[in-house]
Amino acid sequence: LSLSKELPSNSNKMAQFQEVMRQQLESSMHAELEKLVGTAKGAEAKVSKKDFEGFRKLFHRFLQVKGPSVEWSKINRPPEDSIQPYDKIKAKGLPHYIADSLNKLVVVKLNGGLGTSMGCKGPKSLISVRNENTFLDLTVQQIEHLNKTYNADVPLVLMNSFNTDEDTKKILQKYTHHRVKIHTFNQSRYPRINKESLLPVAKDMAMTGENADVWYPPGHGDIYASFYNSGLLERLIAEGKEYIFVSNIDNLGATVDLYILNHLVSQPNGKRCEFIMEVTDKTRADVKGGTLIQYDGKLRLLEIAQVPKAHVDEFKSVTKFKIFNTNNLWISLSAIKRLQEQNAMDMEIIVNPKTLDGDLNVIQLETAVGAAIKCFDNALGINVPRSRFLPVKTTSDLLLVMSNLYSLEAGSLTMSERREFPTTPHVKLGSSFTKVQEYLTRFESIPDMLELDHLTVSGDVTFGKHVSLKGTVIIIANHGDRIDIPAGSMLENKIVSGNLRILDH
Repeated sequence: LSLSKELPSNSNKMAQFQEVMRQQLESSMHAELEKLVGTAKGAEAKVSKKDFEGFRKLFHRFLQVKGPSVEWSKINRPPEDSIQPYDKIKAKGLPHYIADSLNKLVVVKLNGGLGTSMGCKGPKSLISVRNENTFLDLTVQQIEHLNKTYNADVPLVLMNSFNTDEDTKKILQKYTHHRVKIHTFNQSRYPRINKESLLPVAKDMAMTGENADVWYPPGHGDIYASFYNSGLLERLIAEGKEYIFVSNIDNLGATVDLYILNHLVSQPNGKRCEFIMEVTDKTRADVKGGTLIQYDGKLRLLEIAQVPKAHVDEFKSVTKFKIFNTNNLWISLSAIKRLQEQNAMDMEIIVNPKTLDGDLNVIQLETAVGAAIKCFDNALGINVPRSRFLPVKTTSDLLLVMSNLYSLEAGSLTMSERREFPTTPHVKLGSSFTKVQEYLTRFESIPDMLELDHLTVSGDVTFGKHVSLKGTVIIIANHGDRIDIPAGSMLENKIVSGNLRILDH
């Protein structure tokens, strides 16, 4: 009996002890951040102070979180009407005054990433993807085409990071005579923290030398705070802008869709939709993508990082969770302002572990832009065609968008009408193709892929001019071998192996 009396007080003591530890960690972090700001000069000190305010809030929440952020048993499928089919939205047609709606829109591209995964230096948005056009060129062309066609004024806003800002600003001069106003703002700069001590690794605010790896941009969920802090959000609202269309700059399918825009602006005032997430049907390639669920009566984004280990396979199933988030989002500017000012923007924390030089284990705390869906009123998912999700993450993706599978018009890529079925072929290029420069030297010209279903290439392989690939083609050069596919070859359902024998598949 006496034991049962002691138990609550023991657990209370434990809770008190944990609370004391948390407070100590927070005050140590506060002191370290103050020291860091003390090493900054002028304008940098002001920006860093604002950044660190956001970091402190994130760190505070990180210390409060216990266990997984979702209880699996409370997850429900979203109600039928909370995810609308795109065809239903499109069936409404367009009013003759769609230009008025366009004048309420701002296009925001997430431009914080580098091209390192594709072997390129500098911002990813400056990689050439089609006819010498970069991701940024194509974006500017799309918006300029809209503005000219509808006599509208849709501005482009780039959310840069400290990694991409300088190079991006240099290149923006080339668009001065285009009919697009371009604005930029910077994502926050947060300190990576030592996994053991939970204190910043940085010793001062410098970003070079031994400090090169100690900072990070905290994921695209930072858009709300950094957009608000930059003053640009207020300016755009003052100019009569009402909605932003946000997407990753490397998603070539993320163009302004007039039907979705019309759906947003035509809602009755009391029912104004503040947030639309474009989702699309999951395939086997998308099993890790975040999905929409109903949780505590709200529409919510569930990411794989939040899923308890025992349920990961269930999360990946294409039958239970049929759709995933494309990260094409339409969000009300006034709602962002309201939620920022009420300090009510609540996004799950993603803890991203990294290892720095010298085997130093650090963590970086991040958030995802779509996770805020639960904070907005009348949020909605729209199940869009797969064509609105065309990300270029690897050279395998690059091969698809450079090929005759797509035609390019006014900065937009559309699947060629000459392809008989609308699905994209599955392309898997081996490690000899990872870097863009190396990939380009391996193709004298991009093969004809109109009738391709599946391509796997592994090892030291090159392609001559005017090669045509159809059906399933697998080309494997074993270690030490080299395969040169001759100019003008037509490979249909073939396996080409190390000694260049061509076998029927």
